[in-house]
Amino acid sequence: MNLYEMYIGVKFIKATPKMKDGKEGYEGYEVIYEDGYVSWSPKDVFEKAYRPAAGLTFGLAIEALKLGKKVDRSGWNGKGMFLFIVRPNEIEYKEKLPDELKACEHLLSIAMKTADNKILVGWIASQSDMLSEDWEIVE
Repeated sequence: MNLYEMYIGVKFIKATPKMKDGKEGYEGYEVIYEDGYVSWSPKDVFEKAYRPAAGLTFGLAIEALKLGKKVDRSGWNGKGMFLFIVRPNEIEYKEKLPDELKACEHLLSIAMKTADNKILVGWIASQSDMLSEDWEIVE
């Protein structure tokens, strides 16, 4: 009987390559977590766990959306376009939703801020969007 279950983590950090204590042979990364905690990670351990927040797969972009981030694709033609999760009960977007969605407080939807500065609720990914690896997190 295995007492351990498999887990996969998704968190956002900032990191920069840095030698540990300035010593040769201690190649790694200085890591800053969202709560401000700073640590150091060996290069091989770090690179197995993290990848840059640009050049993401669609799956990682979806995970970022679920964590409240905005994402876009470098391959999109329109400027200023990005995706985000919208909840019908969010006051900021409620007036832009159709009446039938306003009553569905529990629904989540992917919305797009379009190049002409409109909000499109119910964005649907194309096959090209799903297979591309040029997704990035918008700050």
